[in-house]
Amino acid sequence: MNQNIRRFHDARIARLEELSLKDILRRKNPYLFRAKHVVTASELVVGIMDAFLSSSEEKLFGDFLEGLAIFVSQQVCGGYESSAEGLDLEFVRDDTRFLVSIKSGPNWGNSSQKRALQEAFRRALAVQRQRASGLRLEAVLGICYGRTRTGFNGLYTQYTGQSFWHFLSGDASLYVDIIEPIGHEAKRHNDYFEEKRVALVNRLTKEFVLGFCDDSGNVDWPRLIEFNSGNMGVNSTLH
Repeated sequence: MNQNIRRFHDARIARLEELSLKDILRRKNPYLFRAKHVVTASELVVGIMDAFLSSSEEKLFGDFLEGLAIFVSQQVCGGYESSAEGLDLEFVRDDTRFLVSIKSGPNWGNSSQKRALQEAFRRALAVQRQRASGLRLEAVLGICYGRTRTGFNGLYTQYTGQSFWHFLSGDASLYVDIIEPIGHEAKRHNDYFEEKRVALVNRLTKEFVLGFCDDSGNVDWPRLIEFNSGNMGVNSTLH
């Protein structure tokens, strides 16, 4: 597990190091920061950068939790990453083959993504039935945290939070037990991350002042908005 935790922190650092001022200014809403009366370059850079990193870290940690669930299954019953499109994990237990899609949290998708998951389960179940292995088949949606009750919708069973970790491991307390190793050396990792973050804030603030402040040192909002949203002379093709 510690190796997976290090990968998460390494990914955070890598994401931080690849950020550029153009990245964060083009992907976040400058109107919001104007409405909040942000007036200094450093405050603006920190606000936009932290908002960008926060959404990025949600995705990174979601990937970590999903990887951890696969790791637990591997250790307990020889589970393995599924090759079926849209699914994450497969394992056999008690004469049943489980086909599992893993999501980090309960608000994992919109209606079209949920329909896509249902289609992925139907395809995977059809393929397994053609193989006629003699095993029962069960589709499972596993959600790593949350309090939603276990339920079956006619196609798949949904396990959430404690129930999901118990389903994987047979241990009703695992959902609590994993919090301690997740915090392993967290302070050291975060201290290093903060050191890198402060250096990046200073560098991006300098770039911002040079590029988006007027001669008196005030934020040039029209110039910033034009950089973020001006496109009347730009031709592009939507894909």
